[in-house]
Amino acid sequence: MDFQQLIQNMSPDIYASLKRAVEIGKWPDGRVLNQEQKELCMEAVINYEHLYVDEKDRVGFIDRGSKQEGEMCDSPNDADQTNPLKWK
Repeated sequence: MDFQQLIQNMSPDIYASLKRAVEIGKWPDGRVLNQEQKELCMEAVINYEHLYVDEKDRVGFIDRGSKQEGEMCDSPNDADQTNPLKWK
């Protein structure tokens, strides 16, 4: 069974457990996740959400909302303006 098949067969309870483990950095029994385990759990959570969770409910979703007429956000012209930081 490959990784995608595992994701497709993952239950919502397993998904929630993996997500919680990444959030707190520990398995349910209290053992700390190592770096490789964190990466694999995050990859599994992301892939599971891509298949089964609505985009607005996924981890890391940023609601950019809708702009009112005339309102500008992230204007391409803003990228040309630089405001250097002044350290005191």
